[in-house]
Amino acid sequence: MKTYNILFLCTHNSARSILGEAIASTHPSGLFVGYSAGSTPGSTVNPFAREIAIELGYAENKLRSKSWDEYGLPNAPKMDFIVTVCDNAAGEQCPYWPGNPATAHWGFPDPSQLQVNDDDKRQAFRDVMMGLKHRIDILSNMPLKKLDSMRLSEVHKKA
Repeated sequence: MKTYNILFLCTHNSARSILGEAIASTHPSGLFVGYSAGSTPGSTVNPFAREIAIELGYAENKLRSKSWDEYGLPNAPKMDFIVTVCDNAAGEQCPYWPGNPATAHWGFPDPSQLQVNDDDKRQAFRDVMMGLKHRIDILSNMPLKKLDSMRLSEVHKKA
């Protein structure tokens, strides 16, 4: 069975994109390998994102904030899909992605910016996780070999 590489992009690569990486990589279909990166990566992964990723069964040693420049290098994995998950990253000039991957924007509010107690913040992270999982579930049921950017964007509309 072919697997598809998905790169989730966000500005700091500490929360939403990390969740996308973990959800795709642990998806029960086994169709995806998730990656994540940011245009200006932070120094750490948000603790709520880390907690959820580990609960999903994602390896803790893979959780790190990284620059999207890593995925433009010659030895980087070839991406099939590029998904921005924050409005800032969607508006930035992205690097050249080898192989012409399908792209989409699945925007989610940044749960790390909420000024609420930890329980409410944890729930906001879980809401983003559920939204991403729902979109990846839809994606897993699409004809992936024929998917282009326009149809990948439809996943957002169906969610």
